[in-house]
Amino acid sequence: QNRFPLHRLLMVARLGPGVSAAAVAGYYRELFENILEDHSGEHISGLLLLHPSCIFHLVESCSSTIHLIIQDLASLQNQGHSALLQEIKVLVVAHNIPTRLCPDWYAATATADVTRPQSSPPAESTAEVVAECLALLPQVAACIQSLEDDSEEDMDQSVYTLAPEQLIPPETVDYLCHAEECSSPEDFLRTYLSPSQVALDSETVWPVPSHLSA
Repeated sequence: QNRFPLHRLLMVARLGPGVSAAAVAGYYRELFENILEDHSGEHISGLLLLHPSCIFHLVESCSSTIHLIIQDLASLQNQGHSALLQEIKVLVVAHNIPTRLCPDWYAATATADVTRPQSSPPAESTAEVVAECLALLPQVAACIQSLEDDSEEDMDQSVYTLAPEQLIPPETVDYLCHAEECSSPEDFLRTYLSPSQVALDSETVWPVPSHLSA
């Protein structure tokens, strides 16, 4: 039973120069621990999908926690070329979702880096690409939970490894990092906190253009 209405954040980013996947996973574990320690809120669940050069991150929690995470992304964005994450984009903030996609928060990376030929931009719209990613995430979570059941390791200390085809492809993440329809964290916060902001009471999921309300 959730104490607060649930909200869902999806974001993508490129890793900063010399930043490892393990460093990003550790950063978010520590950030979430600090948020839950300092603020009374909802349990944080989600998926952090790590590639050698980029990430796809789903987070589910209460509105105050989601807001703090986007504020942290804006802070990273303002650090410039030295930042842990670069080219950050907020894809989705979905309000009042009925259920979680993930029971807990997991980090996963591919068992091997697969070199794919340079692909052209998807024929679908950005909204359709994001919807396809959302459809894949429950399968990824199920794969991780099966690994967790077979492992004696504490999941909080693990970055799970999956076959490359089980993760959202890095070229899809790269495409979304450059999608003009999606906002940077700063632009998203500026729009979200504007006086004209109208709160949604819907589970409908769309990418968030910088010129529209969340």
